[in-house]
Amino acid sequence: MKILAVSDLHGDIKPIITYLTDNKVDLIIIAGDITHFGPPELGEDLLNEISSFEIPVMAIPGNCDPGSIHTNIDNSRAINIHARNVVIKNIGICGFGGSNPTPFDTPLEFEEVQIYDEAKRAIEGIKDEKITLFITHAPPYNTKTDLLPSGVHVGSTSLRKIIEDVQPTLNICGHIHEASGTDKIGKTTIVNPGELSQGYACLIQIQDDSPREKIETEIIKL
Repeated sequence: MKILAVSDLHGDIKPIITYLTDNKVDLIIIAGDITHFGPPELGEDLLNEISSFEIPVMAIPGNCDPGSIHTNIDNSRAINIHARNVVIKNIGICGFGGSNPTPFDTPLEFEEVQIYDEAKRAIEGIKDEKITLFITHAPPYNTKTDLLPSGVHVGSTSLRKIIEDVQPTLNICGHIHEASGTDKIGKTTIVNPGELSQGYACLIQIQDDSPREKIETEIIKL
């Protein structure tokens, strides 16, 4: 299975549309900030345009999406995996959108206790699958993927705790544009692809019957 994972669209999907015109993937994952503070109807339109390639799309909202966007994701052709899980073959996928609190009071922020309770419940439903993909908008705390240029880590402590305890195969996150890169928490690979609006994405390749350590991830420029 070849998966294209992106985050931080901020209303600009030209890079992914261009890529999908010339390249084939089996699944598209969108890790939040579909819009840049709305409107929510735009999120639905963007997801439908990406879905027009007849490739399954799974999405979560980001902190810069309006709080009502959950309904628009549900009404789109994409699958809303916020606080939900799905299984494709032997691959379990779950997600949690929005972010932990920020200084900017953005539209979709959650307290750490709510993140822990709801994201943990979602991941518990897939933890026994051979391969597990944990899709979050916020990155886990104290990694290369949540590091500001000032040297401050601003990720979610709850997401880090869940990853430490459950050890999903892969965590795809976003939110911190300056922290595009990869890291590890135990056996879990963490990937922040960077901004799709700047043309960045992550290509994930999973061979049939592949052990988790053989899964390939690569940050690419579309």
